[in-house]
Amino acid sequence: MAPPVRFGLDRLLEVPTLRRPLAGKRVALLAHPASVTRELTHSLDALAALPDLTLSAAFGPQHGLRGDKQDNMVESPDYTDPLLGIPVFSLYGEVRRPSAAMMDSFDVLLVDLQDLGCRIYTFITTLRYVLEEAARHGKSVWVLDRPNPAGRPVEGTLLRDGWESFVGAGALPMRHGLTLGELAGWFVATLKLDVDCRVIEMEGWQPDAAPGHGWPLGERTWINPSPNAPNLWMARAYAGTVMLEGTTLSEGRGTTRPLELFGAPDLDARALIAEMRAQAPDWLAGCALRECWFEPTFHKHAGKLCNGVHIHVEDPAHYAHAAFRPWRVQALAFKALRRLQPDYPLWRDFAYEYEHERLAIDLINGSPLLREWVDDAQATPADLDALARPDEATWAEARRPFMRYPA
Repeated sequence: MAPPVRFGLDRLLEVPTLRRPLAGKRVALLAHPASVTRELTHSLDALAALPDLTLSAAFGPQHGLRGDKQDNMVESPDYTDPLLGIPVFSLYGEVRRPSAAMMDSFDVLLVDLQDLGCRIYTFITTLRYVLEEAARHGKSVWVLDRPNPAGRPVEGTLLRDGWESFVGAGALPMRHGLTLGELAGWFVATLKLDVDCRVIEMEGWQPDAAPGHGWPLGERTWINPSPNAPNLWMARAYAGTVMLEGTTLSEGRGTTRPLELFGAPDLDARALIAEMRAQAPDWLAGCALRECWFEPTFHKHAGKLCNGVHIHVEDPAHYAHAAFRPWRVQALAFKALRRLQPDYPLWRDFAYEYEHERLAIDLINGSPLLREWVDDAQATPADLDALARPDEATWAEARRPFMRYPA
């Protein structure tokens, strides 16, 4: 029987020699609700209990240190932790990058964030920003590594030059297949940062091992890293369903299965699934699509009965990790809707992550390529493959030097 997986946080807590370089240093923590030990103690509390470590500050990313904000673009304030008496700075409030005063509150920043393995997840961008500011201010960053629950597969077009944003930290595909610690190495190298960046690696993580294929299923409790990331199945589908945020279709916010399903009151889900199967049946491998009905309690189409599609990736009878391609599944749904209803008002025109000039769907994809493919009546699935496959192959090679864990 394989030994249990030990996350970076657990190793730092259990092995005093790993902490030795922190002696006499002011230590800050960047964390969120999923930053917990195997025993489900939050990392802030676990680290504060160590007699050989001095916590001087804490930071929270989008949704807050304790996960207090439900929706996107809802900011969190700074405050003082009532138990520890240390400042808790928000990196999703008045600032996105830590200010000089915030940087002055510590010597070493520990980053303990559970990622979802998708470029748009803003914790990646926050990691980039703290690395850049640490380089500028002569501070150290230690990443306490955690699994990529989506595993190693790569999918999607690379973010194009000039399309960087808070949901696009760099030239990554939608599904990048790296851990946060591995991404830190990639950022330091590609941005040419002169920074003391260390990774406290996991032990025993096998990203290709069934049944979790990235997440140690049955071994570690899933804690929502953000309010609408309730389970592993959402994490598997997210690299595709996140695109729904740039559309008028509900992504299931306001239901118990957000970002696993999509729909709208005027959608004919049965016809949509049939059209998807007719256009590109091979793109639907590794999952099961089920027609469903749901009524969101908040967000898009709140209080309205929606006809929709649930993307099922829970059951090993339906889920095939290497075959499932969530970005293509969701792209195909958009394409099928365009074929069935060419004038459907699909793209949502609103300020997305404080960007007012560019469409949300383009920011999410890191270029207009996906939207243009959907809207081009002559474009075929093979045309999108022709755009994506070279990018996926390029990234698979580019990331190789930064991968720390065997299959």
